[in-house]
Amino acid sequence: MKCPCHSGNDYKDCCEPFHKGKLPPTPTILLRARYAAYALNLPDFIIDTTHPECFYYEKDKDKWKKDLEEFSTSTIFKDLRILDTHEDEELGFITFVAFIKQGDEDATFTERSYFVREEGKWLYRDGIVKSGIHTNEQMLEI
Repeated sequence: MKCPCHSGNDYKDCCEPFHKGKLPPTPTILLRARYAAYALNLPDFIIDTTHPECFYYEKDKDKWKKDLEEFSTSTIFKDLRILDTHEDEELGFITFVAFIKQGDEDATFTERSYFVREEGKWLYRDGIVKSGIHTNEQMLEI
């Protein structure tokens, strides 16, 4: 099976090792693995790779897991396009477009994500989200 992160690689050689516990070595790889986790309805991976200070972080893990499962099962993950990356040893900024559909509605969005590395593990810290397709430059203006 091709990986749902749309890398063009087989899932077993792409995001599956990260979903099974291997640490993603870069924010870009973590982003792809998170997208694939949403597509495959793997809420534990999303929870485990979200920083506790993130806006989306839920202390009630059971509720959060249920919400993630509902989102994943009601969404079609059509494509992921990475527009820009800036990464160093401890921080990562990635602008991407997630092409998704919910019901009959296009729910495509562009996000500029912020990642941090703590104790050797990359975590999604936060992001600026804008519905529709936007350029990296447009996302930097927000």
